Amino acid sequence: MTPFYAVAFLLCFWLPRVPRYRIARNWCRVNLFAARWLCGIRCRVIGAENIPASPHIVMSKHSSTWETLALNLHFPPLAFVAKKELLKIPFFGWGFALSSPITIDRQSGQDAMQQIVTQGRERFRQGFWIVIYPEGTRISAGTRARYKTGGARLATELPAPVLPVAHNAGYLWPKGRLDKRPGTVTLSIGPSMSPVGKDAAQLTQEIEKWIEDEVARLGVPA
Repeated sequence: MTPFYAVAFLLCFWLPRVPRYRIARNWCRVNLFAARWLCGIRCRVIGAENIPASPHIVMSKHSSTWETLALNLHFPPLAFVAKKELLKIPFFGWGFALSSPITIDRQSGQDAMQQIVTQGRERFRQGFWIVIYPEGTRISAGTRARYKTGGARLATELPAPVLPVAHNAGYLWPKGRLDKRPGTVTLSIGPSMSPVGKDAAQLTQEIEKWIEDEVARLGVPA
């Protein structure tokens, strides 16, 4: 479906950012519909009552492709923090560029953080929330990686509260593999975490503890 959506999306370049994003969200919806009916991957959500009305930074466990699609269906319009190289992928990258991500050049060193802060303020003004994967890359289900402080630094710079998200999709839709397993993914949305009175390291530790404890609690999907 991606080439068809990408072409349609490119033809809608003239639309405002949020309506463009909603077209991209439909692409996510189609893929998750296919995952459900072709692969048997279903979803249940807990903690939806924790989603507030005010803009937040969503910090999510990153162990699958599933969450990059599913998060779009459960939150207000989202701007994903991603490396610029993704924009070069044919069809997907072209459409992704029009969905208003926050793109960074990893070769920029310390300037990369300033890029995120500048674009983050702009996305908030445009009506988006921000998504950051604190591990920096997808991590195989059942394993852990050190959380980076970039998301917490952004939260303290803006300032903006953080909404932690855990899930167990990596067991059904694993990293780096084509095969998928049927089952029910649980998406768990945690309580809002304020950056006030905390430095980046303290906030990162709080976020990491909640997410990893919740991932362990969710366990392997049935």
